[in-house]
Amino acid sequence: MLNDPLADALSTIKNAELRGMEKCMIHPSSKLIGGILTLLKEKGFVGNFEFINDGKSGMFQVDLIGNINNCGVIKPRYPIKLREMEKWEARYLPARDFGVLILTTTEGVISHDEARKKGIGGKLLAYVY
Repeated sequence: MLNDPLADALSTIKNAELRGMEKCMIHPSSKLIGGILTLLKEKGFVGNFEFINDGKSGMFQVDLIGNINNCGVIKPRYPIKLREMEKWEARYLPARDFGVLILTTTEGVISHDEARKKGIGGKLLAYVY
């Protein structure tokens, strides 16, 4: 039984990275998982990924490049303001300017650096380093 598809997706990526695999399959897929994979690709944590339509909800095939040390979902999804960003960085990331907090905002799924540049807050989804 699936309770949190995002948590399952990130744990699949993390476990495949730890085993040294080159690819992993994430299913079921969603727009949110696709947005997070796009962000991870932009930041250089994963390689290319492709959506595979299986007639149900679909799946993503992700190329792994070995750049992820740890990743996970932040539960509950805390709403954060711009001025609270450093507190959450210190809580979930091991060092300053190392890793990414992933937020969902009115602008879409973005990293904490982009949110700081745009001057907006959002809800915390995940962390990756």
